[in-house]
Amino acid sequence: MGLPHLRTFAVLKKIITISFLSIYLFSTTELSQLLKLPSLVEHYIEHKQENRDITLWAFLCMHYAHGIVKDADYDKDMKLPFKTSDGINLTITAFTPHNFSTEIAKPVTNETKSFPSYNEVFLASSFLSNIWQPPRTC
Repeated sequence: MGLPHLRTFAVLKKIITISFLSIYLFSTTELSQLLKLPSLVEHYIEHKQENRDITLWAFLCMHYAHGIVKDADYDKDMKLPFKTSDGINLTITAFTPHNFSTEIAKPVTNETKSFPSYNEVFLASSFLSNIWQPPRTC
């Protein structure tokens, strides 16, 4: 009797996981550009009506391989995916509950550390230059 409930819970957990992952990817990456694919198809159909010989590859090269060209349909070209950046950046921050009253306060200490000065670690340049000498035979 408990088995169908476990399957339902597993499916629900998977749906929630995919939903959160999708929201995260669409809001923090350029994956949201894929939502503009219908405008790409619509614009391709418009070009196909003007020129029946145009292939999808030629259309993509015309709009993506030759830089930004200001022509008669420039406004429609800029609505295509990956032509402009939407600049949507959403930062999702997770806060975990923390009980600060149970934390033990640690005393602040001022430790002084000594670092060796240049004179203390000085190595003669003749010693270092021996590394770059060719091998000597005995």
